[in-house]
Amino acid sequence: MALSAFAITCGTAVAGSSATAAGTVLWTPSTSKGPSSFAGVQCAEGKFGVVKDPAKGSVWRAFQAAGEERCETLGPNLKEGSTFYLGWSSKLNIKDSNSRYVFQLKCSPSTNTANHPIEIDATTGRIRLQEWDTDHVAHTLWTAPTSNNQWHSYALKIRLGRTNGTIDFWFDGVKQTFTNGSGTFKGTTWDGDRNYLKWGAYHPSPGNATNTFTSPIMATTLQAATAGS
Repeated sequence: MALSAFAITCGTAVAGSSATAAGTVLWTPSTSKGPSSFAGVQCAEGKFGVVKDPAKGSVWRAFQAAGEERCETLGPNLKEGSTFYLGWSSKLNIKDSNSRYVFQLKCSPSTNTANHPIEIDATTGRIRLQEWDTDHVAHTLWTAPTSNNQWHSYALKIRLGRTNGTIDFWFDGVKQTFTNGSGTFKGTTWDGDRNYLKWGAYHPSPGNATNTFTSPIMATTLQAATAGS
């Protein structure tokens, strides 16, 4: 996949003249450069930044205080029809029983579209992957148990399409089977006129929520995308 398949507007883009056996990194933010390596930060001042984790080293921390709508970061704009792998690790700390979106493939405009064709949301004891169709109807693809302050790794293979998009998903390094019994879901992974990526915590709730995550890697292969997880 050529780097030009994406509208890379920020972060670190790494591409050679030819792909290696391990694949090519298309985009990743840099903890050494700080929040400016994302396309944008939608978070109260001082609530997003780099912290040191004993297990993962320098990582990102998004803190959504009680009552705040969101604390999210934005990745690059995407191109309809492209295919890419995406990998990262995350640990969550959610202080109430409400669900938070912790990852979104977001589309614009938000109204009269799927809004967020792919999202991962979490609540106390549960993590879930959902796809939203062009009628803004959610389809649960996968769920798993989790607990606060537990690291998990995530990887997605995404083909962007309005009705013929596909999703493959790995959780903690294991390829997952979806609720329909298939290892690949086909449906809506693109809508509107602009699609991009988001990480953090979204949905106003009475309790605090923290999403601590490694730098996401967008790449041409699973191996390259999960190298930093």
